[in-house]
Amino acid sequence: MSALGHILEEEGIATVSISLIREHSAALAPPRALWVPFMLGRPLGVPNDAPFQTRVLLAALRLLERPAGPLLEDFAEEAPYEDLGDLPAALNCPVSFPRMGSAGTLAERLDDEISQLRAWHEVASRQRGGTSLGLTGLAPAEIGEFLSAWVGAAPRATFREGLGSAAALKQASDELKAYYYEAKAAQPGRHSPTELLNWFWLETAAGELFLALRDKAAQSGDPSLHGLGSLSLVPRAVQAILNVRGGT
Repeated sequence: MSALGHILEEEGIATVSISLIREHSAALAPPRALWVPFMLGRPLGVPNDAPFQTRVLLAALRLLERPAGPLLEDFAEEAPYEDLGDLPAALNCPVSFPRMGSAGTLAERLDDEISQLRAWHEVASRQRGGTSLGLTGLAPAEIGEFLSAWVGAAPRATFREGLGSAAALKQASDELKAYYYEAKAAQPGRHSPTELLNWFWLETAAGELFLALRDKAAQSGDPSLHGLGSLSLVPRAVQAILNVRGGT
């Protein structure tokens, strides 16, 4: 969208965009952009919160009062809590989520984690009337195997003919993350975006795997993989937390 903004501006059309990945927008130097510290896929925050969404939109639209920059401003508010409701009363024996550091190799821990999440994801799919999964055509366990191979000695280049390595890695990682987030959302209670982010990146084997994937891709001689590792696999907010904690 940042690149499209430049094209439209050249035609005399003022533009503003909402950015979810600040590094991408900074690299493309958009005419005007508002970076929001929200979960990927939610540029306006949480669903069904019209007042908050209005504040986001107004903050973006006010940038149109400014000359074309490049201009990149940060939205100061965190997204509100999202009340995801309670688990249906007929369901019990909730599944516990294993923490990082349990026994086994990373691939083994990831496979066990995906298996334990399956029941929650089935609940989530029934509650939502569907799932966002399906782009890769792989089952969650197969996605886990594909991604685990990437940090091993024999990575699989792709899972679909004609799909490049970087695109395959991005699609698989996005889909596995969606599986985790959808499963977590089915648990009872309130889940803020910050809590979900901390849970995925700091407490799961999947988060540990993504950090390893980031490092592997960033060290690749393939420019597309290098860019993916440098900008896309680990959100800016997560990297900030890791920096504070002394992580990588």
